[in-house]
Amino acid sequence: MTSGSATLSSAETMKNRQLTFTTVMYATEWSEKNTLLLVESIRNFAGSLSQTPIWCFMPQYGKHISKQIENRLRELNVELIPFDVDLEILRFFFAGDIVAAARAESTATDKTELLVWLGSNTIVLNDPGAFLLCANKKLGYRPVHHINIGSVYDSELDPFWKIIYRYCQVPEDRLFPMDTHIDAKTIRPYFNAGFLVVRPEEKLLKNWHDLFFDVYQQPQLQDFYKQDERYVIFLHQAILSGIILAKYKREELEELPHTYNYPIHLFSEDVTAHRPSRLEELVVVRHEGFYQDPAWMEKMPAGNSLKKWLAEKLPK
Repeated sequence: MTSGSATLSSAETMKNRQLTFTTVMYATEWSEKNTLLLVESIRNFAGSLSQTPIWCFMPQYGKHISKQIENRLRELNVELIPFDVDLEILRFFFAGDIVAAARAESTATDKTELLVWLGSNTIVLNDPGAFLLCANKKLGYRPVHHINIGSVYDSELDPFWKIIYRYCQVPEDRLFPMDTHIDAKTIRPYFNAGFLVVRPEEKLLKNWHDLFFDVYQQPQLQDFYKQDERYVIFLHQAILSGIILAKYKREELEELPHTYNYPIHLFSEDVTAHRPSRLEELVVVRHEGFYQDPAWMEKMPAGNSLKKWLAEKLPK
């Protein structure tokens, strides 16, 4: 792992002007703890990007984040940005995240070249230099962790994805094979929604927001919700995938390395040749609240130094 420096070179300063980290934090213990751990990791391990601006968007729905978390985030130079949201919207899986992502993008327009949108359950362990996309790339992404509701590439398109592609107006020639991160299935493009590097002027996140709220209550989709709850949980990700395919050609997309967005909660299920031996080999990881398991330190595939750091940084 690399460690951040308090003194920035001119080159590092230029990088910081190019890129801004963003996430969403809800007034829940899980979300607050995750967000603080994400920020601490960026400031400690992101190397040349460790002092990059971090924006945290906070939906306002009658609850308040803890003062301890707020104070520490401010000490870490995080900009806390509250926004109003209808409580009813928050009842639908990940709808609040979509609102926050769109607001982050609109806030970033003309202020930063690249916006990194991360789920708060993310930890940065090394310098994420691949976030600095080449000029000809419009989006940096990682595939989904596993197939879930994804569409197998060499199979007939199923009814759910036919509807998604129709809503999103996806041209047939935009489809290409993509391998999932953990179970190595070859699927039609299905992008992880909690890990995106976007160019704000492209308005991808606004397009995602607008279409999602136009269609998520449509009767056709309601039928799928009744069949399998996964369609409710992952609709946001499916619509994002359709929007990306409709908006960009393949050569405008950059699949970031497999060391980015690695799901440590699925480590035991990883059947790929890229499975790491230790977390220190990775750049960015995702988790599902590893700290909720009292035995996490014994189970985590990491060295003692990283385990100690995590334990020290977790809010008590």
